[in-house]
Amino acid sequence: MTQDFFARLLEKSVLKAADPARGKFRSFLLRSLQNFLNNEWDRQRAEKRGGKAFTFSLDDTTAEDRYRLAPAHDLTPEKIFERRWALTLLEKVHAQLKAECQDEGKGAQFEVLQVYLSGEPKAGKYDESAARLGLSEGTVRVAVHRLRKRLGQLLRIEVGRTVADPRDIDEEISNLLMALGQT
Repeated sequence: MTQDFFARLLEKSVLKAADPARGKFRSFLLRSLQNFLNNEWDRQRAEKRGGKAFTFSLDDTTAEDRYRLAPAHDLTPEKIFERRWALTLLEKVHAQLKAECQDEGKGAQFEVLQVYLSGEPKAGKYDESAARLGLSEGTVRVAVHRLRKRLGQLLRIEVGRTVADPRDIDEEISNLLMALGQT
């Protein structure tokens, strides 16, 4: 179905209908996918294809077994899509920061300090990292601060590429954090 969706997207020139003034491309793509899936559901349920015929499964799986196999979360496909978008964006920005550090000859330092990019360390962690790098704890704290600041700058640049109006960057970053469950 994924291939069918993208094939129809391309052959029907649906992407030409995307208008930044009407909303985000990500939202347009998600709405297009939902419409495609609804149309496919209708097509499969059409009477000429036996859609109104009663069907039953010959599978001997009990209701309890099916319940146990169901996903144990309440994430909708839309939430999963938004979360994957956020994670993909963060992975890209993280890779850019890593490449920058390697270009500056600080690849080893980045490998040790990257754990601090996702939040504050537990007590004693800065001194452990300082010992591993042969630096003072204060120097490590400054280096972590700079990495976080640069990560934020790279994130703003990357998010800026996804919006039509630069004034929407803060809202998109807020959406990104909500998708990750951090707000």
